[in-house]
Amino acid sequence: MSQYFDIGDETLWNPSNGASRMFQRQVAVFEAELGLPSGIGPMENDECQVSPDTFEVFVNALLAKHQGSGHAVWLALSEGFIATVLVLAERAAITPHWAEHEAAPAGPGGGPAGGWGVVRGSVRLPGIAG
Repeated sequence: MSQYFDIGDETLWNPSNGASRMFQRQVAVFEAELGLPSGIGPMENDECQVSPDTFEVFVNALLAKHQGSGHAVWLALSEGFIATVLVLAERAAITPHWAEHEAAPAGPGGGPAGGWGVVRGSVRLPGIAG
């Protein structure tokens, strides 16, 4: 069994039920953390619509929070979720506002906090086939 994250008739991601449940719980955590809706959900009959405009605002707020944080635990806890969100954003033709966040504290390898500068342009994750 699997679930679908769609924009209109286009499927952005089709993870297993377990991965989908974990991701949806993380969405709720980061919506609360940012005080913003994500534009993701709700899941109904194994399908979840993503609102591109709302999702774009969420993606950029999440990226700004991540790149503006110097808290090692917050960064570590958020990185997998943010990587997944960036893949979904790329598939939804949403371009994160990287330039707005370039002044963020340097992370590993000298890039923006968390090393997100290295994923700019093409984001790939194991288990999220593209």
